Amino acid sequence: MLSTDLPSTSGSGLADPVADAFAATPRCDFLPPEQQRRAGDDRPLDIGHGQTCSQPRTVEVMLRLLDVHPGHQVLDVGSGSGWTTALLAHLVGPDGLVHAVEREPALAQRAAADVAALGRWWVSVTTAVPGVLGLPDEAPYDRVLVSADGGRLPHELVDQLADDGVLVAPVAGVLTRVRRHGRGLLRSEHGHYRFVALR
Repeated sequence: MLSTDLPSTSGSGLADPVADAFAATPRCDFLPPEQQRRAGDDRPLDIGHGQTCSQPRTVEVMLRLLDVHPGHQVLDVGSGSGWTTALLAHLVGPDGLVHAVEREPALAQRAAADVAALGRWWVSVTTAVPGVLGLPDEAPYDRVLVSADGGRLPHELVDQLADDGVLVAPVAGVLTRVRRHGRGLLRSEHGHYRFVALR
């Protein structure tokens, strides 16, 4: 683990942007009606189409590793319910951009509507193009969040990072953080998690 490369606010006395994003973005607003009463449960929740809204504790870990700042351009791969997309939108603010892709058209449409209902107009949610990872035409990105596991580091997405950009993704069950530095990569691993498959 490359601890010198990781963000930290502990003991700094600074505000906590991730906690603020969670407070401003209720999970229940992104769940099907039958799951909304379970929004406070710290576990994945079924949203249909074989997908889940990720466990809040897992999402928090991923967002802290991603270290998003206002004004960043972010790619959210596998946006699912749209909750992580909305959290990212809060973190980048109106001076930033969030591009989200989702392979299930019905989920992409619902996520776009739910994010729009929060007034976060600096977000786009689109259906993924079969055979294409991410949105290479909109690259480079300061941050890339991947909420599905393809079993390997998705180099197609690493290539979409800006210099000094960060990608967080599960890789064969291990949450992995990659920072691009020139032609090199700084990679660290952060525990075992289960995600739906990246297809």
